[in-house]
Order: sequence, then C-alpha cells, then structure tokens
Amino acid sequence: MAEKRKYNVGLVQMRMGPDPEENLAAAVRHIREAARLGANVVCLPELFRTQYFCQREDIRLFDLAEPIPGPSTAKLAEVARESRVVIIASLFERRAPGLYHNTAVTLNVDGSIASVYRKMHIPDDPLYYEKFYFTPGDLGFKATDTAFGRVGTLVCWDQWYPEGARLTALQGAELLFYPTAIGWHPAEKDEYGAAQYEAWQTIQRAHAIANGVYVAGVNRVGHEHGDILGNRAEGPGLEFWGGSFLADPFGRIVAKASHDAEEVLLAEIDLALLEDTRRNWPFLRDRRIDAYAPITQRFLDATHGPVHSGEHK
Repeated sequence: MAEKRKYNVGLVQMRMGPDPEENLAAAVRHIREAARLGANVVCLPELFRTQYFCQREDIRLFDLAEPIPGPSTAKLAEVARESRVVIIASLFERRAPGLYHNTAVTLNVDGSIASVYRKMHIPDDPLYYEKFYFTPGDLGFKATDTAFGRVGTLVCWDQWYPEGARLTALQGAELLFYPTAIGWHPAEKDEYGAAQYEAWQTIQRAHAIANGVYVAGVNRVGHEHGDILGNRAEGPGLEFWGGSFLADPFGRIVAKASHDAEEVLLAEIDLALLEDTRRNWPFLRDRRIDAYAPITQRFLDATHGPVHSGEHK
C-alpha cells in the first residue's frame, strides 16, 4: 500500500541587510509566518545571517563564524519548540581555529539538532570566493528523520552535482533541500540571465525526476555588495535572483517565488505521489550498479583508460 502521509514545507526567500542580528530576527519572523500558514518544515537560504560575504577575500570576515551548537542554533531551537516546526538553517560554522565550514543544520520540533551537514562542493568563481573561507565537508551526504519526514540537506553549489542528490536519495530522503545564495553578475544579466536561472532550476528538477523525490531550492533576493562589519566588496555586486521553488518527483514545479521579493512559499509533500511516480518510473530498480565503478575516477582517458591518482605519463 502506498504511503498516505502528507506534510507542508515553507521556503523562506528573504533579503539580507548588513546587520547579522537583524537578519536573524527577520528569519525568525519568517519562520513564525511559515508556521502560521501551516508549514511543518521550514528552510532558510544559504548563510542567511549576513549578506553574501564571499564576494571578497577578507580575513576579518572569519569573525562572523560561530560554533554549532551556538548562538544561532540556540535562538532557532526556541522558535522550533514554540512553533512546532522543523527548521533547516545554513550557517558559517567555526569548527576550530582556522577551520570553517558552510554548514546546514536541521533542528527538530523539540529544538534538538537532528543533523549537521557540511557543504561538500566548494566553488571558486568571480565574486564567489568560497574556497578562501570554507573547508569541504567531511560528514558525507546524509538523510535525516524528522518529526514529519525523512529529508536530505545539501547546499548551493552541491545542486549542480547529480552524485550528491543520488547518494542522499539512496539513504531514503523523500525531499532534498538546497539552501542557496546564487545570483547574476549585473553585466551578464541581459545576455545570460534567463539561461542561467533556467539551468539552475532544470538541474534540480532533473534530480527530482532521476531520484523520484521532491526538491526545494531556497534562494535569497536583493542586490548585495557584501556590506558587513562596516565595509563592502568593490565592484558591481551580485543581484540574487530569488526564484525559490519546489519540484515534485515528476519534475513539475509545485510552487515558485518571484525573482525580486521576499516571500514565504508554502507547498505540500505527498508521499503517495512519490510512491506512484517511482512505480511508473522505476529508475532505482533499473540502475546498473555493477557498471558504475568508474564514476569514482576524476576523468576517463579515452586512450589509456582511467587515470588514477599518483599516475604520471
């Protein structure tokens, strides 16, 4: 018999200012609003406590990091208990002196930490200088049981990699959350903007289809210059494109936010639909796991076969 359970998710698309405490207070208001609307699981955007500071390399910005558990998880735990919601929050984690991660924390309805996921794929692109700040995750991909369902958390740049989605889904995740901070370079928007957003949405819809799961992309909005600690990054900044959405296991867009406004997006997770989709598209059944060993290679050389670490020609 197909699973009949349903629950609601709230995707918080928000704008960040220069004051981390004000951003935290705004996030709390949005979570409470999502709970009032009927959300059971609420996800915030990537690094919601600040403007996106990775637009520059500045050693002073490591002062923004905090331990987990720490001040932000303590405040969010209060809200989780009061509102009886699961909260997914992306934080700048200070693990030890000189060791920092981009981390997604899942808090259960009693305020306890259900899961900690450290972003695995770390980009290094113009105005996205994350390798300066973040150590790649070492906890692997994981799915977590919450009071309402089994969810997986990945973070932003992870969304471009089908391997991460697959490995999370194979652990039983019904829903993949991707808290995100992604936007347009202003000089590129007219020429490439529509295609960039469509590629971002399409790759995540593909994860939903290939794995038979729901997928939520949760982005920020606003034009930012990384204003924080009394200074900002040089240059034109980034225009975060919003467009947060939920895709169902068939890849259909169930709900979608605008590109320029703060919104709390509410959508339903229906596990009967997940079951029905997988019965008709049994991709997990038909996987050729006996043939996938080369996926662990960096690249397959067409003439000489797999190139292994340490080999030289």
